[in-house]
Amino acid sequence: MDEKNKLIFQFFTEVGIINQLATAIFQKKMPEGLHVSHFSVLNHLVRVHDGVTPLRIANAFQVTKGTMTNTLSVLSKRNYIRIEPHETDGRSKVVFITDEGRAFQQKAISKLFPAIAEFDSKLDWERVIEIVPELERIRKVLDDNRDI
Repeated sequence: MDEKNKLIFQFFTEVGIINQLATAIFQKKMPEGLHVSHFSVLNHLVRVHDGVTPLRIANAFQVTKGTMTNTLSVLSKRNYIRIEPHETDGRSKVVFITDEGRAFQQKAISKLFPAIAEFDSKLDWERVIEIVPELERIRKVLDDNRDI
């Protein structure tokens, strides 16, 4: 393996480890005993807009429809989402985030900030912020090429 490929592999390894460690920190800070997976769905609905089918959400997270149905059921029971029949496809449903769901999403984010502040003296946040646009571009390329 040449040096470039080693560094590319190292990049993805580091991103994966960062994801694991950050998820563990975030899970400890989740309010009301929910999981990061529940928050992630709410965050997705806020970020990309709601009114989408459970299958589309499952595809976005690359999980089975059954797995997503379970996650949506938990969120629905807590009144964080509402699931309604699709306007034109009687077999399908669409998911909408509720005001309670938006409040929970914001509460979860605010609980994370004290944990992040622990790293203020250890990380140069200005440099971290500078790489966000490039990370977004990488995410978009990967998202557009899920079938590889």
